[in-house]
Amino acid sequence: MDTTVEATDGTGARTGEAAEEITGARERIDALDARIIALVRERVRVSADIQRARIDSGGRRVNLSRETEILTRYREQLGRPGTALAMTLLELSRGRA
Repeated sequence: MDTTVEATDGTGARTGEAAEEITGARERIDALDARIIALVRERVRVSADIQRARIDSGGRRVNLSRETEILTRYREQLGRPGTALAMTLLELSRGRA
């Protein structure tokens, strides 16, 4: 039996059943976000290793052709917002000059 949910529950739902569904889905999103953040941090560490090896061998810190490949991959898989996401990941992964 659905009961009316008060507006103060934070879900924006109008029924208890919807509020439960939203709460469960939000918990899943929070768990996914935690995994994504961990993966981004791992990506940053791996990128730092690559940059260090490149610089130590006399190369440049950033490989623009590789970054273009990454931008293309994200755009093809996720559309225009994928490009923005890839740019953010590349910016995080470049480290400090």
